[in-house]
Parts: sequence; structure tokens; C-alpha cells
Amino acid sequence: MVSSSEVFRAERSDELVGVVNRGMPTTMRGERVNTFRILIADDHEIVRQGIRSLLENHAGWEVSGEAKDGREAVERSQALKPDLVLLDIGMPTLNGLDAARQILAVCPLTRVLVLTMHDSEQVVRDVLAVGARGFLLKSDAGRDLVSAVEALQRHGTFFTSRVAELVLEGYLNPNRAPEPLRKNRLTPREREVVQLLAEGRTSKEVAVALNLSVKTTETHRTNIMRKLDLHSVADLTLYAVRNGIVQVF
Repeated sequence: MVSSSEVFRAERSDELVGVVNRGMPTTMRGERVNTFRILIADDHEIVRQGIRSLLENHAGWEVSGEAKDGREAVERSQALKPDLVLLDIGMPTLNGLDAARQILAVCPLTRVLVLTMHDSEQVVRDVLAVGARGFLLKSDAGRDLVSAVEALQRHGTFFTSRVAELVLEGYLNPNRAPEPLRKNRLTPREREVVQLLAEGRTSKEVAVALNLSVKTTETHRTNIMRKLDLHSVADLTLYAVRNGIVQVF
């Protein structure tokens, strides 16, 4: 026979478990379930809201933050240490590819899922090269976003069907001539400078954005122009567009 005091202690124990876990996913026994934390980075607020609404309906997932450009995505990733970052490629101040490089350098356990409107072979190669674990076209996000995040949560990969075809083609054609190494390949810092200049920033504004001196910024600009054999900001902008450093919609 159970005494009334034992019943009270059991009820009180359950109450305390509920207080400790309030607001956290729990099992029926009151055990805490680890939350999968996600950061959304896209320069369009309506896109971020749409993605958030899709993800927050999934049990155990939490949108821990948002970023409106690549530089903010890097800063918020460093501060929040999310499990997954959803990155748009075409973002201002720092594009998604360069943001992914920086995020994975400081948060190697974070998984990156790239969202983009473009699936050209060069974009695919660039995405794979930076270490992203997933590639999803925005046009497929409504149908496949949850599946993509689930795959990365399981430490797997997810690629849009077109991307999967390109990856498979690479495995099926191992003798295909690799892309030649370019002597004019830019460093990550030079890519940042190129993007900001192509977006219309002055050397002083670039210096402020990158925490550099104006003299150092001008040196980078001169070296970039010489390395790429370019002669004007218009040429530099065209280079940035053709090489996916900035995108025109």
C-alpha cells in the first residue's frame, strides 16, 4: 500500500521535472532531447520568414538566429555555434561561398546547406570545394528543405537532383580533364575586396568594412588588377559576376 506522503513526493518530483524542462523538447519520462539549432542567412526577409516557418514546425528544431548578409552570417555563427547554417549564395558584403569558408574554419562541426537559384556546374564545384554538405535550389525548397535538413542532421548529405547528376557524372568519368589551376586565383581576402568594390564601395568604405587601412586596401586593389590583368572597376565588376563573387538577379 502506497502512503499519501509517497504519492505527494512522486507528484512533486514530476512537477519539478516539468519546471526544469519547460520550453524544451522532452520524452514522456521527462528526459531532455537535444535541440538541433539552425541559423538562416539570406538577404531577403521574406525568404528568411518562409524558411523559418517551414523549420519551426519540425519537432526538435530551433531557428537560433538569422543573418541578412554573409558577414553577419559569419559573426552570428561564431557567437551562436549552430548545428546547421542555411546559406544563400548571392548575399551582399560577403557572398555565401566565402561566408561558408569562414564559418567552417571557425566552426568545423557546423554543417552548411547552400540555397541558391543557380545550378551551373561551376557553382556546384565551388559549393563542394568549400565543404558544404548540402545544395538545394530555392525552387525546390518548399518540397525538399525539410528532407535536406534531416539528412544533414543525420550527418549525411543532400543534393538537388541536378547536382547529384553532376556529382555522379564526375565519378563515372574519372578521366575527365580537371579544371586547370589558374595562376590568377584570388586569395579569400582578395575575393572580399573584389566583392565590395564590385558592389560600388569606395576604397575607404572597403577599408572600414574589412578593418583595414586605406593604404592596405589600395594595395590589395592594385595587386588584384595586376593579377587579373584588369584595367577598370567595370572590368572588375564583370569579373566578379562571371566568377560568382557577386550575383545579378
